[in-house]
Amino acid sequence: MAPSPKDKQQPRDEQPSPSPRRNRADAVSRDAVGVGSAAFARAGFSDPTLVLRWDDIVGPEIARIARPLRLSEGASGAVLTLKAEPAAALFLQHETRVLCDRINGWLKHTQVTRLRFVQGPLADRPRSPRPAPARGEVSPGDPVRGFEGTDGLKSALLGLAEARRPPKD
Repeated sequence: MAPSPKDKQQPRDEQPSPSPRRNRADAVSRDAVGVGSAAFARAGFSDPTLVLRWDDIVGPEIARIARPLRLSEGASGAVLTLKAEPAAALFLQHETRVLCDRINGWLKHTQVTRLRFVQGPLADRPRSPRPAPARGEVSPGDPVRGFEGTDGLKSALLGLAEARRPPKD
């Protein structure tokens, strides 16, 4: 015989524990720190400062052509693996001593003694949009005003003439 619904009920003094809510998103920040720390740790970076402040450490010119991939500790010191543009790897090889000095100046507990280069294309970083330049008015005597041609070409020439004139305050 099948149990009746009364048999399945719990006594009144024992309340069931609330089940976790479903179909609700948790805040991303709860997991982001753990996931980020684990990713840095897998790459050997116990302190993510080197990766996060790379532009400040080596300068914008070198940061544009090389990025840190892995930091591995060895008996003779740490080895930093950098991913570099293929044409820039030879240049960076000649700058190894200077780069190691800059990196060791930022890191407090790790001494980088060697750099290893992996050649490959780097993903482009998003650039911040430039503000539109201020445009001035084209003077009445400008030759573009007397242009006899199609309307599209005339408006393009007027736009160029406005862009080359400084705005009047």
